[in-house]
Amino acid sequence: MHRQVLAIALNTFLESVRQPIYFVLIMAGGLLQAMNTVLSAYSMSYDKSAEVTGDNKLLLDMGLATVFVVATLMAAFVATAVLSREIQDKTVLTVISKPVGRPLFIIGKYLGTTAAVLLATLILLIFFQFAIRHQVMSTARDHIDGPVVVFSSLAVLLAIGLGIWGNFFYGWVFSSTATFAMAPLLVIAWLMTLLIGKGWIVQSIAADWKPQVMLAGACILLAMPVLTAIALAASTRLGQVMTIVVCAGFFLLGLLSNYMLGRGAFSNHPLAEIRETTVVSDDNGDFRDAGDVWRIKLDQPPRRSIGTGDILYYGPSPNGLGIINPTMDRFVGDPKKQTDLDQSASPKSVVIRDDRQAGQDLYEIVNSGSIELARPPRAGDYLFLEPTRTNYASLVAWGIAPNLQFFWLVDAVTQAHTIPPRYVALVGAYMLAQVTGLLALSVILFQKRDVG
Repeated sequence: MHRQVLAIALNTFLESVRQPIYFVLIMAGGLLQAMNTVLSAYSMSYDKSAEVTGDNKLLLDMGLATVFVVATLMAAFVATAVLSREIQDKTVLTVISKPVGRPLFIIGKYLGTTAAVLLATLILLIFFQFAIRHQVMSTARDHIDGPVVVFSSLAVLLAIGLGIWGNFFYGWVFSSTATFAMAPLLVIAWLMTLLIGKGWIVQSIAADWKPQVMLAGACILLAMPVLTAIALAASTRLGQVMTIVVCAGFFLLGLLSNYMLGRGAFSNHPLAEIRETTVVSDDNGDFRDAGDVWRIKLDQPPRRSIGTGDILYYGPSPNGLGIINPTMDRFVGDPKKQTDLDQSASPKSVVIRDDRQAGQDLYEIVNSGSIELARPPRAGDYLFLEPTRTNYASLVAWGIAPNLQFFWLVDAVTQAHTIPPRYVALVGAYMLAQVTGLLALSVILFQKRDVG
C-alpha cells in the first residue's frame, strides 16, 4: 500500500513540475518581486524598532502577498492538471482499474501535488528574501544592491541555461530541469548575499538575517498544503476554470474569515480597556482568594455607568472571546466587609469594591467567595458587565472554514511583535487538522465519481 501511494505521489510530482505553467508562474513571481522594490516606494514611517522599517513595510506586505497569490494559483493549476484533466481524458482509469483503492489514489495525488507546490513556494520565498535584502529604492540617492542582482540573476540564468542544454542534447523536460536546478542555485545565491554586503564587503551572515521575516514566510509555506487540499477537493468534481474560482473564493474567505464569521461567533459589549493594574491586598498575587483587592486604571471613562457592588468580567478580546471569569452570581452585601466576601456567605464573583476615584478612571475590584480565576486582570484586558454570548452556528462555520489569517503574520513583523515558535507549531497543527478534513472530503467526493 505504501509503495502504491509513493509511486502515485512521485509520478504526480514529476508530472506537476513538468507543466509549462509551473515554470511560468515561478518566473512571474520572481519578476513581480523585483518590481515590488520599485512599486512599494511610499513612506510608511521610519520606526527603527522592527526588522522591516520605512517603505520596506509595504515591500514586506506586497512581497508576501505576491507569494501567497502566485502559490494559490499554482495549487489550482497543478491540481486540475493532475486530477480533473485525467478524469476528463479517462486516463485515471489506467490506475484505478488496477488493485489501487480510490482513497489511496487521492492521497498519492495530494502528496505529489503538495510537494510540487511547496517546492515552487520555497523558490518564491527565496525571491522574496532577495527583495527584502535589496529593499525599496525610495530616493534617487539609493543604489541598486549589486550582490542581490548579480547572484540572483546568475542563479536564474544558469538554471534556464541548464534546462535549455538538457532539453536540446538529452530531451529532458525544460520546466522540470530548470526548476530542479534553480532551487539549490537560488539557495546558494541567497547565502552569498547574506555573506556579502551591499558594497561588496564581506559581512556576518547575521547582518541581514531577519528571523521574524523567515517565520512569517514559514507560515505562508504552511498554508500551501491547505490550499492544495482545497484545490484537489474541487478538482474531483469540477474543471480547471471552476477549480480556480473555488480556490480564489476560499482564498478571499480565508483572509476575511475573522470578519465575516468570527465576529458573530462571540458577542459582548466592552466597557473600557484596562491600562494598568496594581495589587492593593493580595498575599500570593493570584486574585483567587476571598477579599483579594486589585486596583485597575482604565484607558477611558467606561461606556456605561458602573459603581460599588457591580460585578465585572474581564478578558483579552473586545468581543468577549476568552473571557476569564466563569458565569457569576450578582453580589449582595457590602464589598468592603470581609464577612460579606467570605466563601461560605457570599456569591462567587468579581465586584467593584471602591469607585471613589471613578472620575480618574480608577476602581478597586475584590474577589468575593473565592471565585476560581485563571489569572488576575492585566493591562490590555477589556471589562464587561455580562458574560459573553455565543452564536454556535457562526462558531461552527468559523471553525470549519479554513482561516488563512492564522498564516498571515505581516502585522506582527511590521509592529515589532515577536512571533513565538510555539505559535508556528500551533499553525502547523491547525494545518494538519484542516488537511485531514479536506482530504476526507476529497475521498468522499471522488468515491462515487464516474470516471469511465
